[in-house]
Amino acid sequence: MTVKELQSEIISLRKKADATILAHYYQPIEIQEIADFLGDSLGLSRIAKEKTNTEYIIFAGVDFMAETASIINPDKHVMLPSYESFCPMAAFLTPEKVREFKKIYSELPTVVYVNSTAAVKAECDVCCTSSNAVKIVKAIKEEYDVEAVLFGPDANLADYAEQKSNIKTIKMPENGHCYVHSQITLEDIKTARKAHPNALLLVHPECKREVRDLADFVGSTAQMYNFAKESPPEEINFIIGTEEGLLERMAQDFHDKRFYIAKEKLICYNMKKHNLELIKYVLEHPDDKKHEVKVPSEIAKKAVIPIEKMLKYS
Repeated sequence: MTVKELQSEIISLRKKADATILAHYYQPIEIQEIADFLGDSLGLSRIAKEKTNTEYIIFAGVDFMAETASIINPDKHVMLPSYESFCPMAAFLTPEKVREFKKIYSELPTVVYVNSTAAVKAECDVCCTSSNAVKIVKAIKEEYDVEAVLFGPDANLADYAEQKSNIKTIKMPENGHCYVHSQITLEDIKTARKAHPNALLLVHPECKREVRDLADFVGSTAQMYNFAKESPPEEINFIIGTEEGLLERMAQDFHDKRFYIAKEKLICYNMKKHNLELIKYVLEHPDDKKHEVKVPSEIAKKAVIPIEKMLKYS
């Protein structure tokens, strides 16, 4: 069966199964093409809450994204096509570690990146995404009237929020990172700049500070997408410092512009564990519980509070 034939079957099955397909920008392009909604973590969180009115949500992302969708849609079935698609960054922070930090810094509010498990979210005061981290840190600082916040699990995003807000972020833990973004080095940027001297450099805030400081724009996947979309006609060349799935999306949508990856093989292999065959399988077997993501009610009740606060602040 060809890709087009598979896509056509999925579109037909989606209607019969009463399902909505959500896909992150890092998904393979053939999955992006059949998604009802495409976006980054914040955008998909909002969509899962406000625009999914079907019985099933098929989430082509990683586990924490599906957990968030399940938490804010407790009456729906959230399905993960590949149940092995998890976020390694989330593994840096456990509920036990959060509680240890809160004992030491009991007066400080806890900000947790959405790239974390539901159990970790249940221990925090507010969640954030890469697109709203600075805004969230400022808002929670004002609410609690403090000079610092606890922030995890991504230390680079914590550093970015601190850099832009001038509010101290205590990293939970110090070495939490995304293996895709943290591998981009100064040498990679110099090489890319030399190869494409007229290109603007767009990077993700999960990159290291020395890389971010060289960028023309720092933002989430959706923010980078919109930056390229809204750039003036004379700006046609862009070096992209994030997972290659976003580059593929932009290259397909903006034919008058040119996109170059900041470093070869910027691939989130965990995101790429989904494929069309698995999506088709889930639509044909919606009762297969191996693929359903359901957060225990006692955790969900606690985790929804910081998620809702994030959406309110955003």
